Amino acid sequence: MFRNAIVRLPCPSITEGLTSARLGKPDYSMALVQHTLYTETLRNLGLKVFVLEADDHYPDSTFIEDIALCTSGFAVITNPGAESRRGEIKGIKKVLQEFYDTIEEISYPGTLEAGDVMMTGNHFFIGVSNRTNREGADQLIKILESNGMTGSAIPLRKMLHLKSGASYLDNNKMLVCGELETCSELDRFDRIGVDAAESYAANSLWINGTVLVPDGFPCTKNKIESAGFKTITLNVSEFQKVDGGLSCLSLRF
Repeated sequence: MFRNAIVRLPCPSITEGLTSARLGKPDYSMALVQHTLYTETLRNLGLKVFVLEADDHYPDSTFIEDIALCTSGFAVITNPGAESRRGEIKGIKKVLQEFYDTIEEISYPGTLEAGDVMMTGNHFFIGVSNRTNREGADQLIKILESNGMTGSAIPLRKMLHLKSGASYLDNNKMLVCGELETCSELDRFDRIGVDAAESYAANSLWINGTVLVPDGFPCTKNKIESAGFKTITLNVSEFQKVDGGLSCLSLRF
């Protein structure tokens, strides 16, 4: 169960965020509205939400999940693979010190973005992608093992982040799409396949028994409900335009 979340407000320069999508530039005012509804939903699901001010120096900074990994007992500050995002880690240690006594860090030559890290109980899967290299994954695995947890790497060929194509929901059930539908490392899970036309919804977010699902993907929503979960749909269209999803917008612990 999650008790806390940290979010960062979108900044006006989100219109210049990194993107591979061809959906146009995000509307900043609408992004603020959508972010407010997201934050209110986390609160309604029982989380205490800590809101950080926007940082216009970093267009992608609202995607706070990428710069830290928060576990039940310790936190890890990452080293983003996207050069334009590396400055985002400045100051996050001070924020995390309010919650954790143990804070680890990923260092060069390792790169790691926590959008590539999927928690399944005490085991963490780490996507090796264009943003997270093998050295970064290996560093995280050593950190996890030194703190009584485990981790393993999954090479990615096409996806931006591991959680672009997989989301652990609970009760051994996992949403998967694309190359992860046949990934042998995930064979022990009950996989719920996401249709290619709804691949964005593979990044849904389990919060204390309820699954947040991006609006506009009814087939995926129905599959999640058929698997026994309550759902809430949220419109995150402006974040989709800059390669962001539901999990990207918060640190949860």
